[in-house]
Amino acid sequence: MGPRPRSYSADLTPPWKKRQPAPEVPAEPGLVVEEPGTGFCGAVIRCEAGTVTLEDRFGKHRVFPLEPRGFLLEGRVVTLVRPASAGPVRPARTASGSVAVPGARARVARAGRIYVEGRHDAELVEKVWGDDLRIEGVVVEYLEGVDDLPSIVSSFAPGPDARLGVLVDHLVPGTKEWHIAESVTSEHALVVGHPYIDIWEAVKPAALGIEAWPAVPKGQDWKTGVCRALGWPSENTGAVWQAILKRVGSYKDLEPELLGRVEELIDFVTGSGGA
Repeated sequence: MGPRPRSYSADLTPPWKKRQPAPEVPAEPGLVVEEPGTGFCGAVIRCEAGTVTLEDRFGKHRVFPLEPRGFLLEGRVVTLVRPASAGPVRPARTASGSVAVPGARARVARAGRIYVEGRHDAELVEKVWGDDLRIEGVVVEYLEGVDDLPSIVSSFAPGPDARLGVLVDHLVPGTKEWHIAESVTSEHALVVGHPYIDIWEAVKPAALGIEAWPAVPKGQDWKTGVCRALGWPSENTGAVWQAILKRVGSYKDLEPELLGRVEELIDFVTGSGGA
């Protein structure tokens, strides 16, 4: 009987070239991952046998199979696995309504910026969208007014990797603000606005326990007129604003005309929408 033939492996790939298995990560509710095939990024809201359901920041749901090396977690390829106690759990949300990311680190600030008209506007944006802005690496700065907006945009020199978004008060066709906004023509700058005379009006009256914002005669300082009409101290409108701001708990306390415009600016600056 002759010598036994040698047994060879059918896989001739050198060990150093073989694809290493991706780490397994339990698909816990709230975990934010990206499906690289579609680019869909969202938080886990449900994990069942063989599938995982993700929800993006806009509330859109997508179901994906639990395949090996099927997702990206902070840029690394991972294999999602069903956690020991899988089940539908609603993830926590930020004040803006986005899915909260426990332990998420703030991004390095982008070159792009969002400018808002006025300190009160900036404080409101920070309170409701602050968590989202830090994760996205978006810095918000405030303008004293919009008169010099064209020169400010020119000095900023917005480009594909440094987009500029601007939020303007009382942006109504035919107004001074509207004409100034129309003069900004850069494709890498987006100027949007809300219809309110002042950012105070973007807070729903119900959040403050009033029936409606009072009408103020033209030519009279709006904040002062509002305070007098409502019996609020008109000599210190800054303190009144801080009291208003404390009553804003989340996006639910703001008018949709403001919500949509701020979300539009964040999407524009981060490259998620527009341009």
